[in-house]
Amino acid sequence: MKDEQQVGLGRLGPSLPVPRDRIHLQKSSVCSRSYFVVVMVFFHVYIINVIALLLYVHYNSGPGEPPDPAAGRAPEPDPLPPVSHAGPGGPLYLPRIEGIRVGHVQKVALVPDKVHEMKTLSLKPLLFEVPGFLTEEECQVIVQLARLKGLTESQVMAPEGGEELAEELELSPEEIFNLLDLNQDGQLQLQEVLTHSRVRDGIWLTPDSLREIYAGLKADPDGNGLLSLEEFKRLSSNAFQRFLRQRGVQRSQLVRNSKHTWLYQGEGAHRVLRALRERVTRLTRLPPVLVELSEPLQVVRYERGGHYHAHHDSGPVYPETVCHHTKLAANASTPFETSCRYITVLFYLNTVDGGGETAFPVADNRTYEELSLIQNDIDLLDTRKNCDKGNLRVRPTQGTAIFWYNYLSDGKGWVGELDEYSLHGGCVVTQGTKWVANNWINIDPDYRRQARFQQMVSQQEGERHAPNRDRNHNPDPDPHSGMHSDL
Repeated sequence: MKDEQQVGLGRLGPSLPVPRDRIHLQKSSVCSRSYFVVVMVFFHVYIINVIALLLYVHYNSGPGEPPDPAAGRAPEPDPLPPVSHAGPGGPLYLPRIEGIRVGHVQKVALVPDKVHEMKTLSLKPLLFEVPGFLTEEECQVIVQLARLKGLTESQVMAPEGGEELAEELELSPEEIFNLLDLNQDGQLQLQEVLTHSRVRDGIWLTPDSLREIYAGLKADPDGNGLLSLEEFKRLSSNAFQRFLRQRGVQRSQLVRNSKHTWLYQGEGAHRVLRALRERVTRLTRLPPVLVELSEPLQVVRYERGGHYHAHHDSGPVYPETVCHHTKLAANASTPFETSCRYITVLFYLNTVDGGGETAFPVADNRTYEELSLIQNDIDLLDTRKNCDKGNLRVRPTQGTAIFWYNYLSDGKGWVGELDEYSLHGGCVVTQGTKWVANNWINIDPDYRRQARFQQMVSQQEGERHAPNRDRNHNPDPDPHSGMHSDL
């Protein structure tokens, strides 16, 4: 109405100032609108140029480079800069598959004339499932080869040597106590002792067995379940395991209860084993040399009652630590060795009648805290009692493969820190027998050490295939067999 009144006043006569003001406002509005349109046009042109530049950089990583044979694959991290000890074939880098979200399904081409589906099971750890990865015939062949090779007990008894290691590191009882005392309250709780007293091939300690040990060793006179520094000093580092061995140990009390063997997958191996390794290479999208230099295929059999308590396949790597597979290239001696398994690929060779799931107790947890794994006598690491309390379980179905990353990315295309969420275990088999196989991809988080290791192996291969060399001089069909450890 106000605008209409102004227009009406403008018609009364030219002497009134209202029409002049109105015309002036319209011109200003037109100029502003034109200016806005021009700015927006330039802005959109700028955005389009930026996008074009990014696409150009993405698809042209450097001048004169040959076409990438993996152009159809998922995006890969930028390669690391060359180092003086780059591996065969140039600088090393690690493609890493994106999980997108839990439940996301990707199509993958692993064998001719067939497309597999790869489903994301969790993001922490980055875990995938591929049904039908192996055929029924391939599963049967692997089981038969393992039986022909012969299986041995996965765990015989706990190794000793904790006291010698402490002496070598010159650790005092006070320093060891402070390492165990996670919350630094001056007392060792049951959870703190359990977390650090379960050696990889040791006896599985529970809150009840720990209380029994305390009583048998008279380590806790007041019976409150807490150890003070003075009480701790009266114990040796091997006291717990030694006490249980003297009392007698059943197989169900061990960290793992199974039998296993190793099957070579290199040149001259059974066609199914060679094809499996090639399939794993395509699945993980890693450079073939990294897969070829990794551990052989491990085949494991769990009878009824068999289990493997929750654990990490790899250990954290510190400056003082070396990897088992590259220790020859470390050029240093250290008491700290660990398995450096970047990826675990697990194959189910049969469908289990009851139990035997693979449990990931803290998969996709918001946080990870060691002390929270044992609460109110509920031990999430105990796969005999509390498998159903974990966050994720995968049922063993013949032919299915699951794989996950044991390490995070360093953000530069290489191995980062240990992914603590990769904690996993084998639930107790309640009916029947469980057959599984594992392919571990060994990669050293130390980029240069991994490159030196690959260079050493390449030199050994060159000497082994020298034209004048007697091929019967080395009867071992696997030149890298001495670099693998039964872990």
